[in-house]
Amino acid sequence: MNKEQIIPLLIYSHAVFGGIALLSGLIALIVKKGKNIHKKSGKLFYYCMLLSALTALIIAVLPQHQSPFLFAIGIFSSYFIITGYRALRFKNKNIDLKTDKLISGIMIFTAVIMVVYNPLVHQKINIVLTVLGIVGFVFSTRDLILYKNIEKLNTAWLKLHLGKMIGGYISATTAFVVVNNFFTSFYGWFVPGIIGGFYIIYWIKKVNKTQQQTQINLE
Repeated sequence: MNKEQIIPLLIYSHAVFGGIALLSGLIALIVKKGKNIHKKSGKLFYYCMLLSALTALIIAVLPQHQSPFLFAIGIFSSYFIITGYRALRFKNKNIDLKTDKLISGIMIFTAVIMVVYNPLVHQKINIVLTVLGIVGFVFSTRDLILYKNIEKLNTAWLKLHLGKMIGGYISATTAFVVVNNFFTSFYGWFVPGIIGGFYIIYWIKKVNKTQQQTQINLE
């Protein structure tokens, strides 16, 4: 198989995995959390998103297809789904956080590059990369701070899991919206994030309320 055949295959694979991730992620979002169908659809979403992001990273470094922008977005999406999935481990008392710290460190480095690349290279600001870079920097920095408090990490794992996995789904939805030009200008990059942000807040508040009620019942 020559290069002319590999690149279309990668692009097609990227789209297929992304489409499956959209559907499986939606199922995981709307069904009751913790049930078998949620776990299975969530796993399918996780692996399809990883494969979609991986193909994007490969495409972004191929000759005549080099795209620092696409590569950075691939790292950004991977960070959210990987850390969201790994957050399930944080309910355990004895956990090794070396890999988690490395992932957050890579995201911090990538986030800085996302913010400064265009001003340094092209002498102009890319609003999409800048905003996503800031978001990635804030989340990954917060991760490293939280990793220093194992007790808090043991109680925050569900909020981290929900927030990061929904963040990963926002990335998939954003890619779908942008590719299909549902919005003019750069708005498509931010509308899914704004809507998804409110959905994350809803779930965080719901988890907090449940945990507070459980604590009251224990007392």
